[in-house]
Amino acid sequence: MKTFFLFTKLGPEVGGRMKDRAKLGRAWLDRVKEKCPEVKFLGHYALFGRYDFVDIYEAPDEEVAAKVSMISMDNGAFQAESILAIPYKRLVELVEEI
Repeated sequence: MKTFFLFTKLGPEVGGRMKDRAKLGRAWLDRVKEKCPEVKFLGHYALFGRYDFVDIYEAPDEEVAAKVSMISMDNGAFQAESILAIPYKRLVELVEEI
């Protein structure tokens, strides 16, 4: 499994509904679990900056990660970006190979 970080910025029609946040977040998570059962979430965090949320998850490949981003966009995200992450130890090993 590969590790991904999903950075999400909500659209104005969803971002302004903070009182509905728990319900909307649960609906999004349920849909991801239904459409991408192989995804394993490692953490969910609210941000106060360029993005509204970051979710850390494992997926088998970039195509499944793309589906997670697309589900976010379909559920009212203005922007959803899944970025592949590699462990620092592996980065050091790769550097030693060049």
